[in-house]
Amino acid sequence: MTVNKRKKNSRQRGSKTHGWGAMKKHRGKGNKGGAGRAGSGKRGDAKKPSIWKNKEYFGKYGFKKKGIVRKVIPINLLELQKKADFLAADKKIQKEGETYVVDVEKIGYNKVLGYGKLKNKFKITSPSFSKEAIEKIKAIGGEAVQKKVEEVKKPIAKPSEQPTKPVEQKEK
Repeated sequence: MTVNKRKKNSRQRGSKTHGWGAMKKHRGKGNKGGAGRAGSGKRGDAKKPSIWKNKEYFGKYGFKKKGIVRKVIPINLLELQKKADFLAADKKIQKEGETYVVDVEKIGYNKVLGYGKLKNKFKITSPSFSKEAIEKIKAIGGEAVQKKVEEVKKPIAKPSEQPTKPVEQKEK
């Protein structure tokens, strides 16, 4: 009868193979043929046609402006039309006569899209509009005011670091 049997893993601490013999038997991804793009080499014939078809499989494409992070949060005209009375009651937009005055950024959006029909006149202020949205707003007699987007620009150098011209002294 064994009273105090040692745990098996206590004997495996510090052992390279943990009881699996050669290291290559339990290496991980190499044992499974790789992960991701692995295995698309000389013998990866099943994967090759899908790579040939997609011309953008390798590499990076396009430009991204550094320092400016602007996520587009759109709203459709249909949504504005449906929510107009509720937003006016909550005082998030104003109603001047028959016209609703909307600042889209105050509601939490930054682009107006042209899906839907307008029944009321709207004066909408937004950083950006789709062409269709502008046409529909103007067709019913409303107004689309586009705000300028303020871009974050990094200063070239601090005023103290910029070289200054030496001051010329006048002769007496």
